[in-house]
Amino acid sequence: MKIHNYTIIIGCGRLGANLANTLSDNGEDVLIIDKNREAFRKLSPAFGGLSLQGDATDLDVLQEAQIGNASAVVAVTNHDNANILTAQIAREMFHIERVIARLYDPEREYVYREFGIDTICPAVLSVKEIDKILSRTEISKDSMQEVAQ
Repeated sequence: MKIHNYTIIIGCGRLGANLANTLSDNGEDVLIIDKNREAFRKLSPAFGGLSLQGDATDLDVLQEAQIGNASAVVAVTNHDNANILTAQIAREMFHIERVIARLYDPEREYVYREFGIDTICPAVLSVKEIDKILSRTEISKDSMQEVAQ
């Protein structure tokens, strides 16, 4: 039975911890998994979710996290292969509809797309944001030149 707004986050680095804190602050049910117990120190003292130490590629760990009840799984470890594997397990074995994975190598995005997994790629996002900023700067310069004329 899926639990509305029950998100499992895999990886308690900066991104995972910030996401977990935000979802928890918004009153959502969150469980975060990391191999390293020390990683949970990044969570806010106000974090109202659960943490589970373990390897999310291990089916026993995922079952302990009650992945079958999750409405979403977000894989944001620092390792593309771990993110691909856990995202595939969530999608294929546990039939989670909302699966998101971070990947560092944009060339690998096709692997995720094949499995219906949404991706976040920091390099691609950064390029888009920098392009937007540069475009705004260009527009601002053009506008100032028009005003000056």
